[in-house]
Amino acid sequence: MGLRQADAVKPEGPENPDAARRAAVRAEQEYVSRLYARLDAERVKAEAALRAGPAQGGGGAFQARLESAVATDEAARRLARLGGVEQGLCFGRIDHRAGPDGPGDTFYIGRVGLRDEDHEPMLIDWRATAARPFYTATPGAPGDLARRRHLHLRRREVVRLDDEVFDLEGLDERERGGIVGEAALLATLRRGRTGRMSDVVATIQEEQDQVIRAGLQGVLVVQGGPGTGKTVAALHRAAYLLYTHRDVLERRGVLVVGPNATFLRYIEQVLPGLGETDVALATVGELYPGRRVTAADSPEVAVVKGDLRMAALVEAAVRERQRVPADGLEVESEGLTLRVEAAACALARDRARALRAPHNIQRRRFVHDLLEALAVNRAEQYEQIMDEPLEEIAKSGQMPEWLQELIDEAEDEPLLDEADLRLAKEALWHEPAVRAAVDALWPELTPETLLSELFADPAALARAAGEAGLAGHALLRRPAGSPWTVPDVPLLDEAAELLGTDDSAERARRRAEARRRADDELYAREVIASTGAETVDAAVLADRHHEEGPALTTAQRAAADREWAYGHVIVDEAQELSEMAWRVVMRRVPTRSLTVVGDIAQTGSAAGATSWGRMLDRYVPGRWREQRLLVNYRTPAAIMKVAEDVLAAVAPGEVPPVPVRDDGDPPRAVALPVDELPALVRDELAVITRDGGADVVGAGGPVEGRLAVISSAARHARVRAVLPDAAAGATPEALDSAAVVLTAAEAKGLEFDAVVVVDPAGILAESPKGGQDLYVALTRATRRLTVVHDGDLPGVLARLERG
Repeated sequence: MGLRQADAVKPEGPENPDAARRAAVRAEQEYVSRLYARLDAERVKAEAALRAGPAQGGGGAFQARLESAVATDEAARRLARLGGVEQGLCFGRIDHRAGPDGPGDTFYIGRVGLRDEDHEPMLIDWRATAARPFYTATPGAPGDLARRRHLHLRRREVVRLDDEVFDLEGLDERERGGIVGEAALLATLRRGRTGRMSDVVATIQEEQDQVIRAGLQGVLVVQGGPGTGKTVAALHRAAYLLYTHRDVLERRGVLVVGPNATFLRYIEQVLPGLGETDVALATVGELYPGRRVTAADSPEVAVVKGDLRMAALVEAAVRERQRVPADGLEVESEGLTLRVEAAACALARDRARALRAPHNIQRRRFVHDLLEALAVNRAEQYEQIMDEPLEEIAKSGQMPEWLQELIDEAEDEPLLDEADLRLAKEALWHEPAVRAAVDALWPELTPETLLSELFADPAALARAAGEAGLAGHALLRRPAGSPWTVPDVPLLDEAAELLGTDDSAERARRRAEARRRADDELYAREVIASTGAETVDAAVLADRHHEEGPALTTAQRAAADREWAYGHVIVDEAQELSEMAWRVVMRRVPTRSLTVVGDIAQTGSAAGATSWGRMLDRYVPGRWREQRLLVNYRTPAAIMKVAEDVLAAVAPGEVPPVPVRDDGDPPRAVALPVDELPALVRDELAVITRDGGADVVGAGGPVEGRLAVISSAARHARVRAVLPDAAAGATPEALDSAAVVLTAAEAKGLEFDAVVVVDPAGILAESPKGGQDLYVALTRATRRLTVVHDGDLPGVLARLERG
């Protein structure tokens, strides 16, 4: 139940506007201070529970450990959430209209829910149903709200208030006198960049709220142009889904896939600030456990590797490693030449393939059958050796009757009984020559071995490509030991899926543990029910009881397990994913619960999407839905007009978002050699940084204000050379510098106060998607845009002012 307006904090003081505003701030500060005091008390309580956790529990050893785990887990999660919401704990307030029974309710909206000592709500979690009017009310459809107030905090101090009044008569006289502030959204947009994405929990707009609160099931495509807030809306969606469907997502987790490490660091603070700390973040280059791949391929190679037919090529490469010798198998063993006919080898191969299991699992059947054939052949040869003297005796007519009877009886018995056959196979398997011969026909393979050997063998590569019907395979050739690239990761994952792991011993151990674990989980449920720990999962606790070392979070457990099935996956800059990359993503979420975020007009990868349907219909045909974000909150209108000209030239069917900002300096074009960039960059930094100083490049920069120099690939090395103090490339550390040198691909998803685009003609010409890359580069700026050229300026940039 909310506060009544009569009980909510009221401004006191003179009736003049300035005094009323000051009084309103003082009143809200009083309430915010109470909220922080309650937050501190909850933290102390959680810390005490965390310290006391290991000492809790009674009874038997398992019961004691389980009850301790419940208390510790609950306290650790609570403490992590409370620690993440320190900045801007409370950011809003909604006042409902008065009704026949008196004043309406007032709710304070924040990053986490808080209750007082009497369990009455003090702060409503932004994801709760009661908070939704804060985001959805508009002047034309306010519902039953009289006012929406935004509270701006610096640390724990209320520094400004912004009011939106929907029904003046719904407020009492004192509240009417305390109406204050400018539009909260525009104030937030004008704030300087800090190198990290800020959450928009206080300024979510209605179209973003529809994305955030959409249902969990199915595939939601969030299509939005530059500056529409699609990324941050998707992250808020992750927090909302974890809040609303925690029982479903707690154990399986949520995965966010981003374009590069810089982007992931850019967004990493958003979810903890929203009260969620256990979401896995990864690039496509990190989706294969054990690898953190960042190297890129040329556009031509990326197109071939991203082609869906690469799956058939990898499958053909695996099948080629399952060989049958044309003349049969021969191997030396203890002075004998053991032989298995080609037909028997082919039968062993076909029997193994019939299992419809991965290659390394099928190998067990193949090895079993081949060893059995070799053991039988050896037994036959031994029998023949033993029979030779007997045949001589029989020829001489001197065969004793009793010996003949023994020979006749033996003819009806197998050469080797079951125990003999097992021992014979084990003995053969320990002979190096036998093992080498079997491995040559059906080797145990890792994904890395399969692909590195395939790409280093032109003949094998040509055969596999021929089976897959894939042209351009020669581009895949490279020496063994070459570094892996991001487009290789889906191929490694494909190979892992086809190869599998011989885990027979592990599976036997798991079967034994499953029976024990079922009992543990049943008991864990009973303990959880008795303690009322709603956020603790019984299965996780049952597992943890038998784990050694520090407990792993869901995100950590998932990142180490290639076969982990997430409860929900968010893919940002999704238009850049190739067909092969989508196969990796879909393996991670068999329930097909995804949020796909991107803009087809910004597709820069030649292997990326030309339409959402082309990528998604093969997995969820006709079962995905699209939500379009149409308003650009980031890019000033003058800059957007320049970008729109580029978009119209390269993707005339795409509609750009509508900018809401009409501020900032006009974008300009400057004819300038690359060697003279340092002075221009220094001047731009002086404009956007707080201290206006000159030499701030590389010094870490001020608290706010970031600049990016986005260049063509051809000029990139030179630009880096003339700006040695600026950070360079898509590294997490780049965000901490006042200035950074990037390519258009590395700048995806990021935003900067000022952007300097170098060599626009080169960007346009260097890739089939060069126009889209230039569109991306131009739309990274929130305040200032300068285009530097030392040749003719491309015609699509004619709208730029000449500097």
